Amino acid sequence: MELGSIVDFLENKVILITGATGFLAKIFVEKILRVQPNVKKLYLLIRAADAKSALQRFNTEAVAKDLFKLLKEKHGTNLQNFLSEKVTPVAGDITCEDMGIQDPDLKAEMWRHIDVVVNVAATTDFDERYDVALALNTFGAKVVLNFAQKCVNIKLFLHVSTAYVSGEKPGLMLETPYYLGDSLNGTSGLDIEEERRIVEDKLKELKSDQNADDKSIKLAMIDLGMQRANHFGWPNTYVFTKALGEMIVGHLKGNIPVVILRPTIITSTYLQPFPGWVEGIRTIDSLALGYGKGRLTCFLGDPEAIYDVIPADMVVNAMIATITAHANQTFSETIYHVGSSVSNPLKFTTIQRCGYLYFTEHPWIEKDGKPVIVGQVRVLSSMASFHRYITLHYFLPLQVLKFVNLVFCQAFGGTYKNLKRKINFVLRLVDLYKPYLFTKSFYDDMNTEKLRRAVKGSGEEDNMFYFDPTIIDWDEYFQHIHLPGVVNREFK
Repeated sequence: MELGSIVDFLENKVILITGATGFLAKIFVEKILRVQPNVKKLYLLIRAADAKSALQRFNTEAVAKDLFKLLKEKHGTNLQNFLSEKVTPVAGDITCEDMGIQDPDLKAEMWRHIDVVVNVAATTDFDERYDVALALNTFGAKVVLNFAQKCVNIKLFLHVSTAYVSGEKPGLMLETPYYLGDSLNGTSGLDIEEERRIVEDKLKELKSDQNADDKSIKLAMIDLGMQRANHFGWPNTYVFTKALGEMIVGHLKGNIPVVILRPTIITSTYLQPFPGWVEGIRTIDSLALGYGKGRLTCFLGDPEAIYDVIPADMVVNAMIATITAHANQTFSETIYHVGSSVSNPLKFTTIQRCGYLYFTEHPWIEKDGKPVIVGQVRVLSSMASFHRYITLHYFLPLQVLKFVNLVFCQAFGGTYKNLKRKINFVLRLVDLYKPYLFTKSFYDDMNTEKLRRAVKGSGEEDNMFYFDPTIIDWDEYFQHIHLPGVVNREFK
């Protein structure tokens, strides 16, 4: 694979980015504007009522963040002029035809000028409502692809998916596509249009029930998603609907060059625009914070398991490199795994050790000013040991509290309800994340390695568009970059 200058390719290009106020998309936008200020235009699709609201969301949810501080330093008081020239926030919704863009002149302008479409919009909740996840992750991908096919100068459609579309299968997961009708467990009859009909029929049934309120409808939709995902072999609604989205894109791509990028667990930035920027609480971050705050004394998982994580800036650099590498390759479809489990495996024991060392040296300070003293977290290596631990330390005290509450005329009702809610929350999390706590999957990155070599062979840009996980020292990253970034995020 030969690759010319990435920076030169980006010059005068017009790029549409969906999900533009999301974590990954914002880093992508910032990177493009910083390394190639001569990009012609970035159209940012933002869910909003109108153009004014879209601009406001972009300013408050992106530009106002620390993420943009290097651009602010570079452009100073001229930043807003620069952004108004280069960035056009577009009010829209990928669940609607033509992405919900109402202005016909704007649509015509976009179809006339767009070179690259980057679809990042998605819901990433594991237990999202099935109707919502299907609309965004599956049919939303179809809507964005349809829009791209109307762009007369389209050079590439980049669809960001997830490596976990492979489900819970152990072994090496290859960079290969999923086709319409494929299931992970061999169950036949997977039909995407039928899934839509199942959702519509269920919603009609629920809404015709006079006793069904919004909460019960939501729970029913969540349960339906998990049932349909499990029926065909996927562990949750998120990865199921993302897999269906890949199938649709691959089937309907026509002659547009398509790249499907499958990142693993995305963590804080490694180097750019600065180390440790993160937004929101990712899966492993919620566990780390729970431990640092003294609320997590045990953890469920295999100490020897490999956790596949990758810093967000490496994912963004891989996205940009794929755009340059595959633009104008008619009829092509290439899949990239962007992760670390093959190139630079990270064991759970490393995360455990780094958490202990970091929170010992930098203890969490409670509201009363007292530091939280952490100990070595207890690792429960099987579901059986987890259930024994929960029974002994939580369910038995809960039963005692229930009895005391009855004796004292509901005097401890609030305490009992709070404890029960916390236990149910933990059990729900374990149920959701169980497939990843004992994972034995590794993500082949042969295509990604070829792309890395092409970037390295293209000259000085290797330092600008790095995405080689072998350069990461995991102890250094977690203790001095990621955990400080997560903790700082909590205080803002």
